[in-house]
Amino acid sequence: MTIGALPPWLSFFTLPSINVRLVLSGCIILGLCSGVLGCFTFLRKRALLGDALSHAALPGVCMAFLLTGTKDPLIILAGAAVSCWLGAISVDLITRYTRCKEDSALGMVLSVYFAVGIMLLTSIQHSGNAAQSGLDKFLLGKAPSMLDRDVWTLTILSVIILGAVAVAYKEFKIISFDPGFAQTLGLPVRVLEVVLATLIVLAVVVGIQAVGVVLMSAMLVTPAAAARFWTDRLSIMAVLAGVFGALSGAAGAYISYLGPGMPTGPWMVIAVTSLFAFSLLFAPLRGFVPRFNRTRRTRRRTAQENILRTLYVLGERENRLDASCSETELLKYRPMRASALLSTLSQLEKKGLVAEDSAGCYALTSDGIETGARLTRLHRLWELYLATKLELAADHVHDDAEEIEHIITPELEARLTAALANPGEDPHARRIPGGHPAAQAGEQT
Repeated sequence: MTIGALPPWLSFFTLPSINVRLVLSGCIILGLCSGVLGCFTFLRKRALLGDALSHAALPGVCMAFLLTGTKDPLIILAGAAVSCWLGAISVDLITRYTRCKEDSALGMVLSVYFAVGIMLLTSIQHSGNAAQSGLDKFLLGKAPSMLDRDVWTLTILSVIILGAVAVAYKEFKIISFDPGFAQTLGLPVRVLEVVLATLIVLAVVVGIQAVGVVLMSAMLVTPAAAARFWTDRLSIMAVLAGVFGALSGAAGAYISYLGPGMPTGPWMVIAVTSLFAFSLLFAPLRGFVPRFNRTRRTRRRTAQENILRTLYVLGERENRLDASCSETELLKYRPMRASALLSTLSQLEKKGLVAEDSAGCYALTSDGIETGARLTRLHRLWELYLATKLELAADHVHDDAEEIEHIITPELEARLTAALANPGEDPHARRIPGGHPAAQAGEQT
């Protein structure tokens, strides 16, 4: 099917029919709303609550149909809301009055309510009632059959949810991170938890038409989990989660448009899961690839600094800081793989910190001597600090200093120098080289 000369994959963006516009807007609204609200359930480590409540909606859908004999969206959604609320109350009662923990209560409510819903749905399907056709679509959603009033219902409920989140943002933020602190501030924690549970119920009600009761929990949790990889700020996380949810909604609508047999809801979940996978791998803050690269750079820098300090210390022993040293000698004092040593020396040579002579030995350049002196100074300052301030034995401080010397900043160096009264020797009576200019400036002030 094409619009003029446009192929299907391109004609979608012209919004060729009212059905396309309804499905696209409904899925985007659902993704945006569930993504923002899901941040609070995710941070409170109650991701399973959305799963339990979405499954608990099914018996409400069935009971609403049995009592009214109609599939009117408002009636069906009202039944789903009542059933979700009963599920939330059940979790609370089980947790409060039994010895079961919350995760056990959530698992019980999820399985029991969903089992009751399946029983009722099976009974309805075998009842011979002609009006029951399509009721099973609430399991996996029925986005392509959404009408104009359905989208308006989703929009109104979403505005209520997002408005409530905006009004109570600070309070939700506090109870998400530290409920105990919220109580000390005098906040009505119990009331806020009830309000948040109500909003989750509304979010589930919003989503069951497009995604269904089975997959709704993924839309509550996955956008928030993906956004968490990108930031440490809740406000930015909420915005990103809403964007990820909206994008997944648009992607689900787009794929179902290209393939009429493709269900919108499951493809929304696949799309948001793909965003989660991308965030897991490539997010700058916590993504696996950037974290791996940072770790590799840190290890490479640490190896280079260790070699520089070793060459400096060996030069001290020879009373000549630019004394040459062979690879074999370096391996004696700095155990590492020979290939790793060659790679590290090559990197240092490119930086102009070491130079190789005709005999294949390596010596510090003038820049290398300066860098080696600073590293040696930091190492010996920390050894002295541990020995004098923490009263550790002098022969027990080397390994700790070996690790900390790589992360001491000029500011911390200045504080160490001042605390130790600008020492001249370390605990082993070895000379401490001169300080870093920034550290010296800090010491003078």
